[in-house]
Amino acid sequence: MSREFPKIENYVVASDVGQRDGVGVEIYSGGKMIMEVFRDDTKMKREVTLYQKELELDVVEQAIAIFKKEIPHDYQD
Repeated sequence: MSREFPKIENYVVASDVGQRDGVGVEIYSGGKMIMEVFRDDTKMKREVTLYQKELELDVVEQAIAIFKKEIPHDYQD
């Protein structure tokens, strides 16, 4: 947990080149991944996947802020 993102326990920047091609941030709370924000270079889209049914809006907003800070906006070929 950081002072900048107090609702986020931990996050990991991870790339994926399997079924999809891109990079994103995985958001963790309570030792499990609760959401992911991903830049899919194949689809040329940025997507959010929730792994927990209900999340506080502050958590989602902080996760998006982390994504914008850590992941370049431009898509890769």
